[in-house]
Amino acid sequence: MDEITHRRVLKIALPIVLSNATVPLLGAVDTGVVGQLGEAAPIGAVGIGAVVLASVYWIFGFLRMGTSGLVAQSHGAKDPAETGALLMRALMIGVAGGLILVLLQASLFRAAFALAPASEEVERLTQGYLAIRIWGAPATIALYAVTGWLIAVERTRGVLVLQLWMNGLNIALDFLFVLGFDWGVEGVAIATLIAEWTGLALGLWLCRDAFAGGQWHDWARVFDRARIRRMMQVNGDIMVRSILLQGAFTTFVFLGARFGDVTLAANQVLIQFLEITAFGLDGFAFAAESLVGQAVGARSVTSVRRASVVASQWGVGGSVALGLFFWFAGPSIIDLMATEPEVRLAARAYLPWVALAPMIGIASWMFDGIFIGATLSREMRNAMLVSVAIYVVALLTFPGPLGNHGLWAALMVLNLARGATMAVLYGRAERAAA
Repeated sequence: MDEITHRRVLKIALPIVLSNATVPLLGAVDTGVVGQLGEAAPIGAVGIGAVVLASVYWIFGFLRMGTSGLVAQSHGAKDPAETGALLMRALMIGVAGGLILVLLQASLFRAAFALAPASEEVERLTQGYLAIRIWGAPATIALYAVTGWLIAVERTRGVLVLQLWMNGLNIALDFLFVLGFDWGVEGVAIATLIAEWTGLALGLWLCRDAFAGGQWHDWARVFDRARIRRMMQVNGDIMVRSILLQGAFTTFVFLGARFGDVTLAANQVLIQFLEITAFGLDGFAFAAESLVGQAVGARSVTSVRRASVVASQWGVGGSVALGLFFWFAGPSIIDLMATEPEVRLAARAYLPWVALAPMIGIASWMFDGIFIGATLSREMRNAMLVSVAIYVVALLTFPGPLGNHGLWAALMVLNLARGATMAVLYGRAERAAA
């Protein structure tokens, strides 16, 4: 296996960081363009519709992580046939999942409006938005597989190109369809639909090496039962882990509502800091996925250890930088995000927690990358089960006497527990390469 250097880690990580930075820009443009229509209902419709689809698509997030780990291992083992077959299997799962969502769209939309009812006008506009966007489901979910493949083979510049193309095209079409053609909310949906399908076409071209030989249509290999069973086991464990994690954060948001509207709003502002943390540090975790996976495939214990250490050094450095940035710039950022004086004061009171969050959480994020690369999905799932159980105890203990500070403390306990439980199991990552 080629030497694992700091430069190599940064070559993988930095394009991911830049790619992530484009994501919030698209949401802001979508909202801003429909805001030019001069009505509140279109803004609400685009917001609700985007959240509904993001929540549904999130279920398939395992496809990105599972594909990354398995492909990295086959790439490290110098097995191009399996590397291509893995992409083909993942694409099939993605397209099939998307088609199922298209078939179930009526039931999905009814359930969404039952959970989050809106005004008649907003629901009407949202229905039109969703009826168009849902046809992009096969492309969007298949793109998880494409992204995972590109990360695994260290082509994260391709991920950046893909995001720039999709978001740039989406933004340009937003202006054309909404402000130029006056298509309103449906124009935003059509712009996204076109961006998704052209994005998939570009993504497949970026993965063209996987289709260079006949491995992608070696159906005996693609449909090999043992390999499919392994893939489903990895993806299933990651899905359970992700559901547990999402449930933990959702519980945090809901429990914050008990402390009043001001505290709820302050928490929502500060949660954006956590999202910035994820965007900023994801690249180093993805570098660990790729390099640890390749090391496992190459059967190099030394390389597993080296990849884990070097990627984590950058992750720790990034977490310290982010923590200091939040500490010093946090008050100004809060003032930009909230105008209500009480919300500003409340957010400042809890700001130390989000300043600490990157440094407290970095171990859990880096171990996620290491374990995904080593395909220790069962260990990830079990560590999350233990961590969530500890989190529940913290939720039952801290918020009572400490209020919202106790709620934030419990969230920090969750991340500490995630890092600690996976640290105990780290030796299995090295043994996976033995």
